[in-house]
Amino acid sequence: MTIYPKLIMDALATVVYAGTKKNLVESGMVADTPSINGMKVTVVLLFPRDTDPFMKSTIKAAEAAIHYHVSKDVEVTIKTEFKSAPRPENAKLLPQVKNIIAVSSGKGGVGKSTVSANLAIALARLGYKVGLLDTDIFGPSIPKMFNVEDARPYAVKKDGRDLIAPVEAYGVKLLSIGFFVNPDTATLWRGGMATSALKQLIADADWGELDYFILDTPPGTSDIHLTLLQTLSITGAVIVSTPQQVALADARKGVDMYKNEKVNVPILGLIENMAWFTPKELPENRYYIFGKEGCKKLAEELNVPLLAQIPLVQGICESGDNGKPAATDSDSMTGLAFINLAQSVVTVVNRRNKEQPATKIVEVK
Repeated sequence: MTIYPKLIMDALATVVYAGTKKNLVESGMVADTPSINGMKVTVVLLFPRDTDPFMKSTIKAAEAAIHYHVSKDVEVTIKTEFKSAPRPENAKLLPQVKNIIAVSSGKGGVGKSTVSANLAIALARLGYKVGLLDTDIFGPSIPKMFNVEDARPYAVKKDGRDLIAPVEAYGVKLLSIGFFVNPDTATLWRGGMATSALKQLIADADWGELDYFILDTPPGTSDIHLTLLQTLSITGAVIVSTPQQVALADARKGVDMYKNEKVNVPILGLIENMAWFTPKELPENRYYIFGKEGCKKLAEELNVPLLAQIPLVQGICESGDNGKPAATDSDSMTGLAFINLAQSVVTVVNRRNKEQPATKIVEVK
C-alpha cells in the first residue's frame, strides 16, 4: 500500500478540535506536510499553548483517524508545536512585580472588594504602579466597581507568548473573570476549571512592571486561596473585617490560614471596615451599629497593626455602584481614609521587606 500526504490530510480533516469547533485542517493546526516513510507517518500539530486542555484528546483522535481512514498498520508519530512560548515556572512568574498583597476576609459581605478597589486606586494616586486581580471567580465585582463591565481585554504578543492585556482604569491595571463571562449568568464551574482560569489571569497576562499587585480574594478559605499560595510568592496579607463578633470569628480563620506553618505569609495588618456609621448630614456623628473597635481589639490580641478604620458612609456604597470608587476623590472624608490606608500599607510592606525574607511558594504535594 502506498500512502500519500492527501490521504493523511483527509483523515485529519475528520478530527474536530474542541478549541475552535473546526477540524484540524480548517483550524490551521497541521504545521507542515505529513512526513511519510513507507508505513511510517509523522504529523506535526500546532496548538495555541503547551497547557492546551484539549491537546491529549486531540492527539489520540488524530492517531485513531489515520488508523481508521488510511490503515491500521500505519505507524503514527504525532509531534506538537506551540504558537505561544511555554508559560514560565511559578517561581519565575511576574518578575517585574515587586509586592503582592492579598486582601482577604474570613466572611463575605464585609466590604473586602470595596477595600481592594479603593486601596489599589489610592496607591496609584500616591504614584505607584498598581495592578488589581479579581480572584473571585464565582462572584466577580471589580468590573462593575471600576465601571468597565463592557471592556474586553485583547491579546498582545510578548516574548513569543500570547498574553492578555489588562484593562486600565483610574491608573490601575485590572483583570477579572467578569470580563470573560456573561454578568447575568451564574458561573457553574468545578474547582479545577476555576483554578485553571485563575492561573491564566495571573500567568498569561501582560502585567508588566508593578510596585503593588493587589489580589482581591474570595471570602473564606478555598481552592482559590490554595492556588494563589501555590502560584505566587505573596508579600503579605491584609485582613478585612467589620467590628461585629461573627465577622471577627471568621477573620481569625483568615489570619490562621496565612500563619499556618506550611503557608507562612506575613499578616501586614487588619482593616476595620464599617467601623461606625456617619450620616451625610451629620459628619461629626458616629454610630457604632456593628459594635465598637472589635477589629482594633483583635489586632492588639494578634499583635498585628490596625491599618485603618473605614467608616460606613452612604457615599462609599454609591461610588462603588456608580463605578467611581471613593478613593478617586481624595478631598472627601472617605477618600482621605483610603489614602491614609494606602500610606499605612506602604509603610508596613517596607518594614516587612527589610525584616523578613521573601515568602516561599507553597509546594504542591
